[in-house]
Amino acid sequence: MSRPPKDRYYLNIAKQVNERSTCFRNKGGAIIVRDDQIVATGYVGAPRKTKSCLERNECLRDKLNIPHGKEYETCRSVHAEQNAIINAARAGVSLLGGDMYIYCGGRDDKGVDSFPCFICKKMIINAGLKRVVCSTKDGEYKIFQVSQWIDDWQKGDIMDDENKYGADQNEA
Repeated sequence: MSRPPKDRYYLNIAKQVNERSTCFRNKGGAIIVRDDQIVATGYVGAPRKTKSCLERNECLRDKLNIPHGKEYETCRSVHAEQNAIINAARAGVSLLGGDMYIYCGGRDDKGVDSFPCFICKKMIINAGLKRVVCSTKDGEYKIFQVSQWIDDWQKGDIMDDENKYGADQNEA
């Protein structure tokens, strides 16, 4: 019997969470694991008790021709990473030393690099997470050490990041 490695196992769960997304542009799911236990989940969607893009039958950012990775404030949705952190806070769960797993299916379930945006990276750092495991457009995954983001930003600028959210989606 073959068992998937833990990182693949948790990414597969994040992929299932991604199915709840209500965004036309990006289906994304995130889970947070601490001490080998899932402590929070989140998916891309409108704030609680507000209308999502699915309910409105339109994407405001598409309507305004806003490229991926730009002008996040003009989006109706909250990112999966943000919702996972918020859901942990609502439940009173500490995330210190935990790992986040992110799976993004993209439009039409075509694979994308599910790297967090700058806003999410800042939240992940401040939440005290240790690692972030992201699905990639080639079906594999990439592991980021949060301490490395901090080191990189201490030496350079946030804009020097080489793994930027939305970069692969804007090429099309």
